[in-house]
Amino acid sequence: MWTFKGASNALKDASSLFIANFTPCSPHRNPEIEAAVIKATNHNNSCVDYRSAQLLFAWIRVSGHYIRPVLSALSVRMERTRNWTVALKGLMLLHGIFTCKVPAVQKIGRLPFDLSNFKDRTPNLYQHEAFIRAYYTYLNKKSAFMMKHSEDKKGGTLRKGIKEKPKQSSMMQHLVWLENLQGLLDMLLEIKPQGEKMMNILVLEAMNCIMLEVYDIYSRICNGIAAVLVRIYSIGKTEAGMSFSILQKAAVQADILSRYIDYCRDFGVTKASERPKIVHIRKDDIQQLEQIINKASSPQKAEQSIPKE
Repeated sequence: MWTFKGASNALKDASSLFIANFTPCSPHRNPEIEAAVIKATNHNNSCVDYRSAQLLFAWIRVSGHYIRPVLSALSVRMERTRNWTVALKGLMLLHGIFTCKVPAVQKIGRLPFDLSNFKDRTPNLYQHEAFIRAYYTYLNKKSAFMMKHSEDKKGGTLRKGIKEKPKQSSMMQHLVWLENLQGLLDMLLEIKPQGEKMMNILVLEAMNCIMLEVYDIYSRICNGIAAVLVRIYSIGKTEAGMSFSILQKAAVQADILSRYIDYCRDFGVTKASERPKIVHIRKDDIQQLEQIINKASSPQKAEQSIPKE
């Protein structure tokens, strides 16, 4: 049903599009890109303009130089809005930009806008506001993480940033990489819709994007831990301590992740039904691993403990 609020929001989008048409071209601004950003982040919370979003992704894939005007237009849009729909669509658009496999995306670093204290103009939308803030916090952290690994790659220590674990780097670098991934997973699991008010097409679509991100990060953590266990007998004491902490963290995260996926499935998130196999590490297994790690990190002590015939 068409409401006064809906008409007012549509008028805002139309006005923004009209102004964008008169934007002069420059390295930081492009009228076509600004129009596409406005359309992709419109005020309609019952649908998503995938066409405009895909157009922006295509521009970025053609040339990394387009990332600057896209981020500029998105930043202006995000800094001005006090509407949860516009803010959420902007974050979803940014999340999609992160999937564009061009070096410029990995060099964004800290986001050029701040939604950490986002508040909607409409009162009593606390759950929506918390959702926006949590999603923003994750994307900001991920962007910084991608940039850090891009810099490491330039120095020759890591390959392809977040996309691949280091192949020939030291065990310490690998463990730090794993700790960062576990931190990202913690932030992802904080993004959760609460209450019937959030039972919305747009929120469910955002959660589908987030669930795919959860599966991707969790898969990388599992593969990373497997690589650690293969090399467990050749690590030092410091690395052994970090390895054990990561394994303990993984055991806790597996339980939290299982509950998170169940909650999202019950809420109506379709991608939550495509859950991967969750590896639950038992307490006995952790204790056994602790003994192995202790022996591996103290080879002389381990040799002394072997009974003589």
